[in-house]
Amino acid sequence: MRTADFLIKSELCIGCGACVSLCPVDALKLKIDNKAGIYFPELDEEKCIKCSICYQVCPVSKISFISNGVKEKLCSTFDTLIGNYIRCYIGYATDHEIRYNASSGGLVTQLLIHALESGTINGALVTRMRKDDPLKPEPFIARTREELMEASGSKYCPVPVNLLLRDVLKTEENERFAIVGLPCQIRAVKNAERINKRLQEKIVLHMGLFCNHTPNFLATEIFLQRIGVRKEDITELKYRGEGWPGFMRISLKNGKTVKVALPLYWRFLGLDFFMPRRCLICDDGLNELADLSFGDAWLPKFSKDNLGTSIVIVRTSAGMNLIQNAKELGKIELVEAGYREIIQSQLNMIYFKKINLKARAKLLGMYTPHGLVETKTSDLIFAIFTYLNSQVFSRSSIVKFVLKKVPIGGISIYYFLPKLLYSKALDNFQKRLSVHG
Repeated sequence: MRTADFLIKSELCIGCGACVSLCPVDALKLKIDNKAGIYFPELDEEKCIKCSICYQVCPVSKISFISNGVKEKLCSTFDTLIGNYIRCYIGYATDHEIRYNASSGGLVTQLLIHALESGTINGALVTRMRKDDPLKPEPFIARTREELMEASGSKYCPVPVNLLLRDVLKTEENERFAIVGLPCQIRAVKNAERINKRLQEKIVLHMGLFCNHTPNFLATEIFLQRIGVRKEDITELKYRGEGWPGFMRISLKNGKTVKVALPLYWRFLGLDFFMPRRCLICDDGLNELADLSFGDAWLPKFSKDNLGTSIVIVRTSAGMNLIQNAKELGKIELVEAGYREIIQSQLNMIYFKKINLKARAKLLGMYTPHGLVETKTSDLIFAIFTYLNSQVFSRSSIVKFVLKKVPIGGISIYYFLPKLLYSKALDNFQKRLSVHG
């Protein structure tokens, strides 16, 4: 029987923590690989009973492209690019504090608070940055409005939120919970729920975040070195908030605060040099297994929005009931969004996940998904460039040194030709969309 060790050796583990939580003999511990900048489980082979539960819950154990196979009566629409859905909306929280301090509109935080206060849930599995080590995430079960507010905002680093599944299983029988996670994390939760029915009864809301990829820990560490901030001097780090698109806010021991706007720091954190191997073969950017999926409304009409507005895709009746009730009570503002708006708002990410995936899968010698548009030469060239940066060049100490020292302008020169090819590939994608059903 295969165990998590197989996935660790294949370098496809994303470090979500689900295998650690579900192991019946406590044979797995989650650790950080400081060289790669990711979490990984370490297997105690003497304890292991070869039950294969760790392998079964892993989001990579069976790469199933095109995600949510469960259709509800309300879920009448399936689309290759965005998955199953009931309705799509654009909106934000009506509470100014929640909206201003969130990543993009505060819908996730407001809906969790509403679910908590209405008795739908007793708590939520969420993440904040640690107080004793501000560059590391701290997944926890929030049980109050204040704790949910504390967890607000994106975390652009690896997060082992599924470590909390073992804590959920220890809670009182009648308690119910929500979880906030990335596509791979929600997929692992769904796998775990199929194995453990008690977990399925306890987690009643799956709040999914859109994701292009998760930068490893090295991205933030090297970026801080570039701007002259020592990690030893940091007391608090927040990646998003203070309006939209927001700022990275770094509080220092000397009382000073360093703020960097999202468009500036993401130019570095978002580089493919910091992309884990698993992200290269992920087809799910819009969190297709969630009850509700959320992301920034990157649309021209919101370019001057300084508070934040979210795209939300409603995929299940549980998700629909929650947002309808919150809207009726005036907790959130929503307007229905068209299919084209959803695609346009996440165009780059959808191209990367659904179109360019085929070329990357070929490079990794993995299963090529059916049903997606055939790749063109520009797609393949861009895939090769991404693969080399993330899986070959990123491992070089020379490249890491260059990333610490070379100005962003210099890095942009390196990306000049690939960006031209990418633009061509994206143009081809948009032309294909013009005839997409």
